[in-house]
Amino acid sequence: MRSPRTHSFRVRLGTSLALPAIVGASLLLATARPAAAAERGKVGVAELTPKAEAAIDRGLRYLAKNQNKDGSWGARYPAAITALSMMSFMLKGHFPQRGPYGKPLDKAVVWLIKRGKEGGGYLGGTSHGMYEHALATLALSEVWGMCDRDEVRDVLKRAVNVILRAQNPQGGWRYQPQPIDADVSVTVMQIVALASAQEAGILVPAQVVRKAIAYVKSCQNKFDGGFSYQPGGSNPTLSSSAAGVMSLLMCGERESKAVARGLEYIRTRPEKEFEETKFYSYAHYYAVQAMYQAGEAYYQEWYPKIHDALLRSQKPDGCWQGTGGESGYSYGTSMAILVLGVPYRFLPIYQR
Repeated sequence: MRSPRTHSFRVRLGTSLALPAIVGASLLLATARPAAAAERGKVGVAELTPKAEAAIDRGLRYLAKNQNKDGSWGARYPAAITALSMMSFMLKGHFPQRGPYGKPLDKAVVWLIKRGKEGGGYLGGTSHGMYEHALATLALSEVWGMCDRDEVRDVLKRAVNVILRAQNPQGGWRYQPQPIDADVSVTVMQIVALASAQEAGILVPAQVVRKAIAYVKSCQNKFDGGFSYQPGGSNPTLSSSAAGVMSLLMCGERESKAVARGLEYIRTRPEKEFEETKFYSYAHYYAVQAMYQAGEAYYQEWYPKIHDALLRSQKPDGCWQGTGGESGYSYGTSMAILVLGVPYRFLPIYQR
């Protein structure tokens, strides 16, 4: 078993890209609220409530019971749902080769390795495939940090190469593994996957990250600080804005005006978005991580609200339903666990 890796992607990128030094949470500029400014620099660990822990355990039991026979989860987007389900278990410290969920995770790893080999490193499908590919790459990166299977490393390297080749001239990515078009949603998925892969020891050229940062920033709305789906777009959403901010934070942009304005846009969303918003699971998956990375004041204000909303929406059998056009109960369940379980610190990608 390999020793867990440390999480230093953001600092290394900040250095290699000649970005300003990261000092505490000094990303909070004039637009940030005074309470957050007073708390900057603090790195606390929010308590996980007994109710949240019980809800997560019920969700994990639901996922274990509903794993496909071949080791995957889901139907329409199996690589993505499998990756998210795997990370849900690993978030709480369950890993392949050990523990009560070791066997389901082993089966999932075998399934992903097989898919990667058959696809020449490409893990996605034919519809919105780079979403799937990025999530599967992320899961393999997190697995490789905790196991000693050379096959995981080999498929991971090939998966990263697919991402590198698919970056378009503007610095973004789109649905297919081709360097043609781009949008912020798919782009952020690739950035997070590359961050985790680099933490696992896979080379990610600095120029790739520079271009990705520039693309994400080009999607920011100059009027309200939110992020649109594509450059020049209007009507930013919580989902695209949370994703945009999280990706910039991961790339060492903590002191940038783009991050400060984006955080303020997220923080001032209507309370109703904790109950219902477009692409609900995706939006809150990135929002809670962005708030955690931004600092304790942001996080302590945000987490209790999504915590309470998710506890209210869990079904008696332990699952959550995917909402807003999202696919299936395994998807909704894994995403809810990943949001609720942010106070756990077992996955390197979830650490500050």
